[in-house]
Amino acid sequence: MSTDAIVLLREDHKAIRKLFRDFEKAGDNAAATKGRLVTKIIEALTVHTYIENEGMYPEVRKLVPELESDILESYEEHHVADLLVQELAAMQPDDEHFTAKATVLIENVDHHIEEEEGEWFPQVREHLGRKQLQEIGARLLELKKKAPTSPAQPSAVKKAVDAMIS
Repeated sequence: MSTDAIVLLREDHKAIRKLFRDFEKAGDNAAATKGRLVTKIIEALTVHTYIENEGMYPEVRKLVPELESDILESYEEHHVADLLVQELAAMQPDDEHFTAKATVLIENVDHHIEEEEGEWFPQVREHLGRKQLQEIGARLLELKKKAPTSPAQPSAVKKAVDAMIS
């Protein structure tokens, strides 16, 4: 298994997008199925945003300062996703807004993934060497072991943003 940070994050993106497709295929009258899928989506997104916010973004911000505005935008996109995740976690699958809120989350995260993979990752790979990306990737794997899996745990985005401000 590769420890290249970009490869690891792309693998996460692929798994998250599969959950999104499964949710979209579940159909209009599949509240229980959608509820189970949203639980999996919440866990996957919570872990993924944690490792990006705690491992990838701070390192790239330090090593590739010209990407700072992209990183700040990514933090904000994570913040929006965190808010939607928290709201979804508190809802029942048969709530009339559940599917709509999950769909908005999916659309926002898809946009974020497209930006990262299409614009951000190529620039990061261009600036950082293979060894640096593997070192960051090893840190991401360590962070993944202790990452929160639900929004009930402290928001990694809030911590990261607060740390940047202070």
